[in-house]
Amino acid sequence: MAIQAAIGAKVIAYENGQGDAQGRHREVLRRRHFRKRKLLEKQKEGKKRMKSVGRVDIPQAAFHAILKIDN
Repeated sequence: MAIQAAIGAKVIAYENGQGDAQGRHREVLRRRHFRKRKLLEKQKEGKKRMKSVGRVDIPQAAFHAILKIDN
């Protein structure tokens, strides 16, 4: 809704009321994107943990020592 302040026929101020609503809209979007990014980070941590559960890290020197014993 547009609001005008006028003296006689001369308009001295004009406000259409969109600025405040757009500002709040941007803030809601920012919160939503923050939450989404937080969830994606949490998911990434979980995937990393699941990958490490089934994998055993062996130092390269130990691996070569095992191969030399078999030969």
